Amino acid sequence: MVYRWRYLRQLLVVVLYVTIGLSGATANNLLTVNTHDLTVLVNDNKSFVVYVSEDLTEDISVTLIKQYDNHLDLDPESFICLKGTSAQQTVVVTGLAAGHVEVTAKSNSNDLSITENVFVRVLVAKSNAIIYASIVFGWIYFVAWSVSFYPQIWINYRRKSVEGLNFDFLALNIVGFTLYSMFNCGLFFIKSLQDEYSERHPRGVNPVMLNDVVFSLHAMFATCITIGQCFRYERGQQRVSRIAYGLLLIFALLVIISMGLAGGSVIHWLDFLYYCSYIKLTITIIKYIPQALMNYKRKSTEGWSIGNILLDFTGGTLSMLQMLLNAHNYDDWASIFGDPTKFGLGLFSVLFDVFFMLQHYVFYRHSNKRAETVSDLTTDTAAPNDVHIDTTIK
Repeated sequence: MVYRWRYLRQLLVVVLYVTIGLSGATANNLLTVNTHDLTVLVNDNKSFVVYVSEDLTEDISVTLIKQYDNHLDLDPESFICLKGTSAQQTVVVTGLAAGHVEVTAKSNSNDLSITENVFVRVLVAKSNAIIYASIVFGWIYFVAWSVSFYPQIWINYRRKSVEGLNFDFLALNIVGFTLYSMFNCGLFFIKSLQDEYSERHPRGVNPVMLNDVVFSLHAMFATCITIGQCFRYERGQQRVSRIAYGLLLIFALLVIISMGLAGGSVIHWLDFLYYCSYIKLTITIIKYIPQALMNYKRKSTEGWSIGNILLDFTGGTLSMLQMLLNAHNYDDWASIFGDPTKFGLGLFSVLFDVFFMLQHYVFYRHSNKRAETVSDLTTDTAAPNDVHIDTTIK
């Protein structure tokens, strides 16, 4: 009998814990919305829906809060939710002025978690046409950047040589894209990292999308093909410089140390990914310098694909144009001038592309033509052993 009562007591404790756990897990689902992201035009309106669960245990008054007052109107701005009743409340959003606005909610209940999931990120735009133009530009520069690796691969294959292609550039590139892939795959595939990001940015959006993952992995793959060509084709006296080896050693030490700190729980794994992204940004700034210096010393761009540069220039220009269009459409110039890193890196890459085009088409154009002529003569002229000349005097 004693054992039976002890068993029942343990069972009641378990049931109590499960009940508390379930109530805690669903408390923040008492009020939800049908979308957390909404785009509305100026002088136009759209709506979102607030769902009220029948598990609500008290009548509450909900008030919607706008991050900024002058960008949009909400109708209604407050409403009553009745306990034990499943209901929904439609909220009409009218755009007044372009901008980013976060709509949140509060209630008169002491339980703050009730309205935790009631938030909507609203984009108020000036023009629908600019939205579609921005999307088109985004796809074009994605394709341009993705294809930009192949002109160099093709020219290496056609010449059966990688002379003129700087190996420091390739070494920095493969490390940069590997770290970039680690960052993208980590935030896109690993749930614990996504949860950690959500904890730091409760109402933020994961910055990594599928196209980011595809691009970074494809870039790493294409760079590996180019590196493979360096082992197979004629390369002359070219090799990775000591300076590049030194930089790669520093980057490797930074990655290993930060990985060890993350593994020892000194820093978070999300911080480790951020450190990897910072190294990638550093590589983006410096990786073109070795190739530019090599072209200058050789007074030629022979072996360095101008097609790669033209496609990279197209992608970089459209990327910056997209940022400018979005800044105008959403009146969000702070995204460019307040945090100029992304725009500045894009501008920096485009300026290097312009410099490479000047080297190819202006500074060393005659050297490139002479190199092409020599190449054609070498290809078209038969070897002496292939032709028998009869010199017998008759």
